[in-house]
Amino acid sequence: MGLSGEVAIIGAGAIKFGENFTQSYFDMVEEAARTALADAGIEPERVEAAWLGTCYAYDYTTEGNAGTSLAEPLGLYGIPISRVANYCATGMDAVRNAALAIAAGEYDVALVVGAEKMRDVEPRGSLVAQHVERGHPVYAKGRTAPGQFALLATRYFEVYGNAREEMALVAVKNHANGALNPRAHFQKPVTVEQVLNAPEVAAPLGLLDCCPTTDGAAAVVLARTSVAKQITDRYAVIRGISLAVTSGYFNAQFDPTWGFTGFASTQKAAAAAYKQAGITDPRREIDVAEVHDCFTITELLNYEDLGFCGPGEARRLIREGVTQLGGDLPVNTSGGLKACGHPIGASGVRMVVDIVDQLWGRAGKRQVAGARTGLAHTLGGPGAVASVAVISA
Repeated sequence: MGLSGEVAIIGAGAIKFGENFTQSYFDMVEEAARTALADAGIEPERVEAAWLGTCYAYDYTTEGNAGTSLAEPLGLYGIPISRVANYCATGMDAVRNAALAIAAGEYDVALVVGAEKMRDVEPRGSLVAQHVERGHPVYAKGRTAPGQFALLATRYFEVYGNAREEMALVAVKNHANGALNPRAHFQKPVTVEQVLNAPEVAAPLGLLDCCPTTDGAAAVVLARTSVAKQITDRYAVIRGISLAVTSGYFNAQFDPTWGFTGFASTQKAAAAAYKQAGITDPRREIDVAEVHDCFTITELLNYEDLGFCGPGEARRLIREGVTQLGGDLPVNTSGGLKACGHPIGASGVRMVVDIVDQLWGRAGKRQVAGARTGLAHTLGGPGAVASVAVISA
């Protein structure tokens, strides 16, 4: 049955992503939330419940560990506010929780904010360092996100052929889109040669195959569709939103059934969201997509896991320009995690914001003509958890 069109998005907003040294966590949360509320044309007092997505509370800042970190900067007291953490799927999972609460009839209007403050730490406080120091005493030693995703690239090359140039084309595409996005962390185009010749991080991934560490926040206002119609004549409907957890954090790569050429979590989340939304041919029914491109190889794998093409066909999709602006199915018109940046708790909400901007025709130079249905996808864990949302104008 799914959400049955019961949940609408009536407001959306995101702050500038990047090294936001002049903003505190509270500053970012407040700016994103007030932007979304103003976009919806409602006052904070209209909000009946809220959700805050922050993945790594207390690791980079003194806030983000509870709903109080959303209540305090907005003065949003007296209502239920929940904090959600689910690795890189955090933000979209917060949207999912709010949408389900509205669909269940518990609330009419809800606010969702995703935020992460990742740049205000020294190198020894970085995500890589924390992984080694605080992770599993055996599995975490020497394990990094680039190293893990490099294994998938290596395996993909073995099964389907060398995709190094196609990975570079992903970076070129997303940086070109980021250069058109005033909210993006990186706003500078790159060339295939620059990507291929960049310093190696974890073979075959180079520096320009990897997303940056970023500060940022984004927010959406959700409402029961019947209520949305009373507030505004401009809204988007969440037709399907799903989450799948398919392994543990440290044991994912020890699963003997995993072929290292895709992610079961994405496949299962997509199947569930498509069923809710009535999507049977995503390549033709989706007009624009924001997908989790933490590394360039990941975007290629996403094309296949989300059903945009068959196994091993992602290389052709990027080479033929299908996923570029002006292509049949533009992907990551925001610049993606690769150029827009990846403040972990914010990314899933930011993706929803960018899809809404496309559906409402306000994406500027990145606008996809005639966009009516969009998809947002997050992947975390790495690969243990994924979330997929289908949203229509």
